[in-house]
Amino acid sequence: MRALGSFIVDTMDAAIREPAVAGRFYPGEPDRLAETVTRCLGTRSPNPRQVRMVMAPHAGYMYSGAIAGETYARVSVPKRVLVLCPNHTGLGARRSLWAKGAWKLPGYSLPIEESLASKCRDQAKLDDDRMAHVREHAIEVHLPFLHALENDVSVVPVCLSGMRFRDCADVGEGLARAVEDAERESGAPVLIVASTDMSHYIPADVAKELDRMAIECVLGLDAQALYEVVTQHDISMCGYIPTTVALVAAKALGARQSELVRYGNSGDVSGDYSEVVGYAGALVS
Repeated sequence: MRALGSFIVDTMDAAIREPAVAGRFYPGEPDRLAETVTRCLGTRSPNPRQVRMVMAPHAGYMYSGAIAGETYARVSVPKRVLVLCPNHTGLGARRSLWAKGAWKLPGYSLPIEESLASKCRDQAKLDDDRMAHVREHAIEVHLPFLHALENDVSVVPVCLSGMRFRDCADVGEGLARAVEDAERESGAPVLIVASTDMSHYIPADVAKELDRMAIECVLGLDAQALYEVVTQHDISMCGYIPTTVALVAAKALGARQSELVRYGNSGDVSGDYSEVVGYAGALVS
């Protein structure tokens, strides 16, 4: 069965998610995609380190790929990654988990880590729902970076929207329990990725000031402050909910420090600073 423009292919017992934004947000040809990701990653750190959480942007690679790449280049990516993103399309459930199958990309597929997905669903009370994911770009654009750094990576995609802070805290604490259980059973680490862009379509100087307030909360590992700053100042940080959830989970799992890798905006590429989208990469460990 095919649904929503062939973005899902159902097999006997699993769902294969077809690429939604290949050829638009990133190259649709395998060789060109690999070359672009390699260029975005640049010179990798000789000592990539294990971190608990990555916050990185999800715009087209032309605009945010360099910041995403510089951020990922510092990370030792494990074989299991939990990727949280916002819901740009309005489709599906507010707490949406893709629980089985695989996500295809040009030239390869990333399997779903089904055991971890099951734990996340139960502990964080997520809905086993594909609709929120089928046209959503905010996880898809991260996957080529993860695959480039760990060929055997498997993922758990989670799409979140429309949540109060208390809901974010509950989901984050549930995900922390799921990750803790999975790591205890296997002895292998799980990375949490929060996919977000920063301020949207405002002058660069205004975006920089608003984004500074949000980024300071991330660097302070203060999930509630991030949520409140974004909502009270009407900051158009599209992924503040998944970032809030990821911070709650990371802190519950023992994270104690954070660093900003790089901040920039679309004007750095286009030359137009009158209406920009902000991008930031940060590491939490």
